[in-house]
Amino acid sequence: MNILGVRNLSRHYGGLAAVNDVFLDVAHGEVRAIIGPNGAGKTTLVGMISGRITPSNGQIEFHDKDITRTSSWSRVLLGIVYTFQVPSIYRALTCYENVALAAQRKHVSEKVVSAAVKKSLMRVGLANDLQRLAGVLPHGHQRLLEVAMALALSPQLLILDEPTQGLAPSEIAAFCELVRDVSRSATVLLIEHNLKVVMQLASRITVMDQGSILTEGTPLEIEQHPAVRRVYLGH
Repeated sequence: MNILGVRNLSRHYGGLAAVNDVFLDVAHGEVRAIIGPNGAGKTTLVGMISGRITPSNGQIEFHDKDITRTSSWSRVLLGIVYTFQVPSIYRALTCYENVALAAQRKHVSEKVVSAAVKKSLMRVGLANDLQRLAGVLPHGHQRLLEVAMALALSPQLLILDEPTQGLAPSEIAAFCELVRDVSRSATVLLIEHNLKVVMQLASRITVMDQGSILTEGTPLEIEQHPAVRRVYLGH
C-alpha cells in the first residue's frame, strides 16, 4: 500500500521547469531516497510534498486523499513532517524548549509533551543537552535537534533533506541507526548526497536530473545503472 502518490507534478519559475511532470509512489514503511546532482529538483519536489511550495500543476495524494491544496501546517497534523536543508531551530532557546514547541503542536498535556521531548532528544543522541542553548550546539547537532523536533510531532511520513551534512563519521553511523529505528513506525523520504548512507538505508532509490525522474530501483539496480554510474561513480 502506498502512503504517498505524486501525479504529473510540476513547478515552473518563469520559463524554467524546476520539477517537470513527476510521478512518484512511496510505499508504506519504506525508506525512499531521492538523489541527483545540484539543481535536479529534489528540494523543490519535497517542498511541494510538504506544502511549502505550491505546484504549478499535478496532484499529491497522502493515504489516497488529495492534499494538493492543503496547507503545510495541515499536512503536519496529517503526519507529513519536513526537516530543512539548513537547520531551522530557535537558537536562543534550550534544546528542551525547541522540541517542546514542536511537541505542543501535537499534544496538549504538559506531561505528554515532556515525555515526548525527552524521548525525542534521547533518540537523536542529545539526551544530555536538555538545557543547553540550541545556538551553541555544533552544526551537526543542530541538525539532530531539528530531527528531534520532527520526531516529537509523531510523523507518519518524515522528510529528511540532507540530514547527514555536518555530521562526523561516528555521528553518521548513529544517524543511520536512528533512521532504521524511525522506519519501524514511519515512512522516511530521504534526500542525501552521501551515497554510502543512501545505499545502506534506502529500500528504493529515485534518481532525479534536470527536474525529472531519470530512473528508480533498488540500491543494487541504481548502483549498476549506466547513467547513474557515469554521474556518480565516474565510470
